[in-house]
Amino acid sequence: MPLYEYTCRDCEHTFETLVLNGEAVECPECHSEDLERLWSVPAKPRAEDSSLPMSCDPKLPPCGPGCCRL
Repeated sequence: MPLYEYTCRDCEHTFETLVLNGEAVECPECHSEDLERLWSVPAKPRAEDSSLPMSCDPKLPPCGPGCCRL
């Protein structure tokens, strides 16, 4: 599900929300639809020994169509 960050141009409130099937988004504070979608920065794992994979592991099955082993 796409999670987007917005800032309201009317009251300057910043928030994030799920957007499904192109539905209209409004500010939860002032209910304005005059919003600016912000660029989100992807999260980075906190430690090097994180459980998140950083690249394809040759011991595992391919991870999908964009996999470096396909």
